[in-house]
Amino acid sequence: MTTATKTDLSVTLAGLELKTPLMSASGTFGHGLEMGNFVAPETLGAWVSKTVTLLPRHGNPAPRICETEAGFLNSIGLENRGVEDYEQKVLPTLKRAGVTVITNIGGATPEEFVEMAARLDGYDEIHAFEVNLSCPNVQGGKLPFATDPATAELTLRGVREATTKPLFAKLSPNLAGIGEIAKAVEAGGADGITAVNTLLGMSVDWRTQKPGLALVMGGYSGVAVKPVALRCAWNCATAVKIPIIGCGGITTAADVLEFLVAGCTAVQIGTASFSNPSLLAELPAQLEELLADAGVASVAELIGSMKAGY
Repeated sequence: MTTATKTDLSVTLAGLELKTPLMSASGTFGHGLEMGNFVAPETLGAWVSKTVTLLPRHGNPAPRICETEAGFLNSIGLENRGVEDYEQKVLPTLKRAGVTVITNIGGATPEEFVEMAARLDGYDEIHAFEVNLSCPNVQGGKLPFATDPATAELTLRGVREATTKPLFAKLSPNLAGIGEIAKAVEAGGADGITAVNTLLGMSVDWRTQKPGLALVMGGYSGVAVKPVALRCAWNCATAVKIPIIGCGGITTAADVLEFLVAGCTAVQIGTASFSNPSLLAELPAQLEELLADAGVASVAELIGSMKAGY
């Protein structure tokens, strides 16, 4: 089926006008615009940075990536060059990128999150912040900001006071009751939620009796986590009024549309970009084809359209 009118892929996310609902996922698309040879930045709905912290972090010991049957485990440990390097070397390149920029910020304390937001608030090339409450590869996987509603709300409230830019809280799937955390960050001033970060997992080689990762456990991502991520995104969408960004196991245009139907306004592509670095460049045309075949004029029509029950 063809249509004379081009399918509208644009969405509005917490006041941000995105060309498509497609975003890169933090930690999978480089520190800056390294992936520009595969995906033109201006074609993205939004570009999301690797987590930036106040001071440089060397990350966890190797091996810190381990391939599995349906994805991989990572224990990178928020390796990055620190906020000063981000300001001096990365942000200048983003001025000419022609893309909505969402800077992912990390901290060891609520105060560090606040300091990061306050420090970067004045940069016009940053359009929003993603607050990384949920990395499983630091502090022994304790997830202090992602499992306690009071701490999550306190952290978001502090960051909210430090910036007027849109805030997206990135949540963890590694807890019961993600809806309660979603409500907490909404109460703290989050403008949206990214659901979700990686699942805690591990692998072991029975022949060598060695784990796949030096720290044994790490974050599991890839196609196999999609049903869990989809459930988490739906749980969040039904618990709060702010928009949801779906993330986890998305590899096809159909996957993207499933997350939108379940209540997400946009999605992030992560692990799939490792096997196909050009995927984010290919998906818009694939989305247009699927929607045209279904007679859907605008992708926004599908957001939250799931019919629960039979």
